[in-house]
Amino acid sequence: MPSHRKLYRRPRPLLIKFILLLIATVYFTFNTSQILLAQQVSNYSIHFQQVFNQPQFYPINQNQTQNISFDLYQPIDNWVGRLILPQKQEIKPGEDWVWMEIQQVPPQIKNDNLLGKVVRLEWKNTPELRSYIKTVKRDVKFTANTEASQKEGIVHPSRLNNRSQVGPLQSLAGFRPNDDVIVSFHNSELITSVDSFNQEKLNQEKLNQKNSKEDNTSFILKIDREPVLATGRFYGLVKILSSQVTSQPANKLDSVARNETLQEINTTCTQTHLCANEYFTVVHYNRISGKFDGQKETIRIPQQVIDTRDIPPSTAYQIEASTAGANGWYIYGARDKNGIFTVQALAPRSLFQLQPKRVILGEQAGLTYIKEKNWQIDRTDKGKVNTVLIDPNIKESKQAISQWQVGDKAIVLNLFGGIGGKKAEELGVPKTITGHFAFGVAQVVREPITQELQFDVTYGQVYAHNPDGIISAKHSWVNYMGNLTRGWMATRPVVDILIKFDPVTQNYNFDGVKLSPLQEFSQQLQIMMARYRVGDGTGSATVTPATSCVQDSAQALYAAIQVIKQKVSSSPDIQNWLANHLDDPQTERFNKLITLGQSLEKDLFPLGIIRADWESSIGNLAGIDNGKNQLKKPFRDPSIWAALTTWRTMMPRQAQDELATMFLQQGGKLWFLETNQVGGVNSDIQPLAATPLLGTIKIPFTNISPIPVILHRILAAIAIPSIQDWLIAGLMLIIYGAIALPLGFSSGFLQGEIWSAPLSQHCLATLQILFAPAFVEELIFRVLPLPHPTEIINWSQWVFLAALLLLLFIFYHPLNAKTFYKVGNPTFFQPIFLILAGLLGLTLTIAYGITGSLWIIVFIHWIVVLVWLQLFGGMKKLI
Repeated sequence: MPSHRKLYRRPRPLLIKFILLLIATVYFTFNTSQILLAQQVSNYSIHFQQVFNQPQFYPINQNQTQNISFDLYQPIDNWVGRLILPQKQEIKPGEDWVWMEIQQVPPQIKNDNLLGKVVRLEWKNTPELRSYIKTVKRDVKFTANTEASQKEGIVHPSRLNNRSQVGPLQSLAGFRPNDDVIVSFHNSELITSVDSFNQEKLNQEKLNQKNSKEDNTSFILKIDREPVLATGRFYGLVKILSSQVTSQPANKLDSVARNETLQEINTTCTQTHLCANEYFTVVHYNRISGKFDGQKETIRIPQQVIDTRDIPPSTAYQIEASTAGANGWYIYGARDKNGIFTVQALAPRSLFQLQPKRVILGEQAGLTYIKEKNWQIDRTDKGKVNTVLIDPNIKESKQAISQWQVGDKAIVLNLFGGIGGKKAEELGVPKTITGHFAFGVAQVVREPITQELQFDVTYGQVYAHNPDGIISAKHSWVNYMGNLTRGWMATRPVVDILIKFDPVTQNYNFDGVKLSPLQEFSQQLQIMMARYRVGDGTGSATVTPATSCVQDSAQALYAAIQVIKQKVSSSPDIQNWLANHLDDPQTERFNKLITLGQSLEKDLFPLGIIRADWESSIGNLAGIDNGKNQLKKPFRDPSIWAALTTWRTMMPRQAQDELATMFLQQGGKLWFLETNQVGGVNSDIQPLAATPLLGTIKIPFTNISPIPVILHRILAAIAIPSIQDWLIAGLMLIIYGAIALPLGFSSGFLQGEIWSAPLSQHCLATLQILFAPAFVEELIFRVLPLPHPTEIINWSQWVFLAALLLLLFIFYHPLNAKTFYKVGNPTFFQPIFLILAGLLGLTLTIAYGITGSLWIIVFIHWIVVLVWLQLFGGMKKLI
């Protein structure tokens, strides 16, 4: 019995407690992690909690109740409004419209009652717009991955989930969790409609609009293009003189308002050391004197809180000392309830003025700048603005600047870099700062306040879903870059390259048949952006090597090229006009457009292989099928192989460099707009340049990144050769044979003697020769050390390097015979062998310079060595 009791004795209380504690700890840890995961919030949600980032913080009628001075401030556009997503049951099948709260009306419309009205915003009824809407409509159903991503703080269009046939306006209004999308547009058609909907119901449903007028009149706004995402309602031009003492935040605040403001500032500033004050004394630009000696005013630049990146998206700390504001700041925003102009976005005037800090003339000098100077960011560049003009044809700086006139348009290549410093972001790819790429359009305008020529930049952002709530859509520069909440101007280095190239930026008119390359491209970007907003129905647009901002922007470019080709080939009127006007300037311009299109296609598909997903969806994307396949889910190939077939556009930095180079070589004029963490001072961050793949790995004590160069040269050289390339190979073999055979036979080095060996040995030797020497030597002496013809090349330097490599190629053979390949001794020391080897090296170098193809030079090398060894007694000399 005692032994029995010992065997089954009760567990000790301490052991029981330990086991229970262990189970509780595991359970608690697991559930806590799930709770934390569920509670992870987006940057968008963090910043929306600050009242000055909410639309209702700014009263609607700024003119009447807030005394906005139109001598100091200008409306940002004719129409400005806040989009409101209709209820699911309000939209009938086949419709695409949204509500819009009107915040600004054109001056020619004498109807102040429209301010604050909630009207219906819809598309005009045209065949082109109907086709566009059918092309991009999607049923939205979140996948499990989308729901998981949403829990991790990524903003997805949750209000659109489980909706059918979501159109582009709905996806724009409903992308964020709140109705806070502000848009602007210049032209629209205003229709008065009594029966289309009930205004009284609207006033009750749309956030209890207290300033809506009691009437029975309803309005519809009809637009023919997608509105632009904007920030603020008004803008002014000021010089920031000094910050004000926190205890006296504003001249016009009463004691209650002052206490509210101080409490708000204290709450914000406890989260960041950057915030000394939010109120600044500014002086406005005087239109009469043309100087900053106008009216003084107190404005507010609110301090944004720190978000998940451990930095605020912007700060006004010491902004009055910023060199970027030497020519003044454009401030965008509106007055708050206390009459204080509250800034929602900033833009440095000097960035947009047609006064470049540097002018570079000549194609070669421009290519050198793209290759060696662009994106070369020094620590001292932080907080600065730089502008550079490159003109390949003009010989005088003032004349080069004068080529840019009011109304001129340009393609924009937008790219941002990385965040370094104490609070650096993680690199997306090992040793790579990928950045983000986008296209856009810039136009030279006369700015209303100063009456000077400036650039007006609009981006077509193909943008993956993100924690900041940045929408894939058309953005004004101010909204995408200067916005204090989600703009990149304050935290990242950015380079915009504006390309003025008349064959693309000017329209064509072939006796009434009109063609606009820029409009076609903008249309394809618009389609792609709308698809991104709803993730092609999955609710999630994510990044892979083959599907990303740069790859899908490039796909839109490819679609535009196909549309133009299809329109020209299907229009006898255009073809007849071109045939009958061979010497017309428009024909010359059109021919340059065709040449550019061929170069772009070659750049988009460098391996000579058209991506299957691009080709299969081209009709849908381009609208060539008139929307017949709009319900079919587009095929998207996210594989590495798909990415490699379009590898030139896989990395944002490489895409920007190569497109800029291509346009410059075609005769385009380039204007660089560069900002490096501009605005207030944040000592915790530093600007980092965007790089190609593995571009941060450099040779010690140099600025050379060898891995991207090597990868580029290999990938560029393995493209499938064209028929023209093979013809060049044949021609080079004929020329080489015409010189080498007489020399070889006359010297006795060559003899007509076929190698007598079994067929199996012939086959084995043929394969061996293909690998070595042909493949190995061409890789070592041509492909890796020589810049590929598609690179930015100084041809005089290329020829010098090629000559040096040719000498190394010749001397390599006797050295090889002395070391690794001793059967080559004494043959490789004979003068006639070295002459023929040198002649072969020269032939291969020329062929590579023309074709840029590894396969072509390997083929030539292989054939020459194979013929010598097996037909002209070479094997006998090496045995």
